[in-house]
Amino acid sequence: MRILFLGDVVGISGSSKIKENLLNQVKINKIDFVIVNAENADETGVGLTKEICEDFFKCGVDVITTGNHVWDQKDIMSFIDKENRLLRPKNLFEPAPGKGFEIYTTKNLKIGVLNLMGNVFMKKCDDVFETAKKFMANYKLKEDYDFLIVDFHGEITSEKNAIGHYFDGKATLVVGTHTHIPTNDARVLNNGTAYQTDAGMCGDYDSVIGMNKINSINRFMKKDSIKHYPAEGDATLSGVIVDCNIETGLANKVYSYIFGGQLSKN
Repeated sequence: MRILFLGDVVGISGSSKIKENLLNQVKINKIDFVIVNAENADETGVGLTKEICEDFFKCGVDVITTGNHVWDQKDIMSFIDKENRLLRPKNLFEPAPGKGFEIYTTKNLKIGVLNLMGNVFMKKCDDVFETAKKFMANYKLKEDYDFLIVDFHGEITSEKNAIGHYFDGKATLVVGTHTHIPTNDARVLNNGTAYQTDAGMCGDYDSVIGMNKINSINRFMKKDSIKHYPAEGDATLSGVIVDCNIETGLANKVYSYIFGGQLSKN
């Protein structure tokens, strides 16, 4: 079983790259299951819509995860209750529309996908380690599902690193999202869980984390600028591929995945 996880999709650039290339990339890389964090996929660079989700499902995405921008496009609130392939962070304050965990079946194998959000420098939500502790008390690898993929949407590397070790041996893959910059630390942890601190983004890297670079610089320098808006150049698809062990549910290998755009040129 080979799973592809793609980091935060940003704006039209990132969305178009997925719609135009994902099916072929799935075929080339022999991917069995695709998870995409799409919380920035709207043309504004924040949130996502029903139309975006449906387009992604048509082009090969199996599950969409999100983060702190999940509610920025309001129509998603009604859609998320009807679509079990769209997740929001499980530790959002309850009650919240949708859910943060689901089990999916492909090739007669069950894949659990858990969406969590960090507490440090993020929007207020329930304690992520308490949520993880309760989750692991109720669900077990190779009992409730064959594989478990954890999207940890967080700001700081230490919190992501800690959650990776916390799930080591209990998840197939723990991968960070939110910071939009891919980290060079893809590895299998001591107890068999694949890990990367941040998957990076699917967007134009000639930018400031996916947003127009000139406008972003002006905002930092407190010059006249307008509201953030996404860069529109050729996007890179960034993420990780994990080769899963069917017998143990853990990882055999994990690879950083980079396709197209500026990052593929280096």
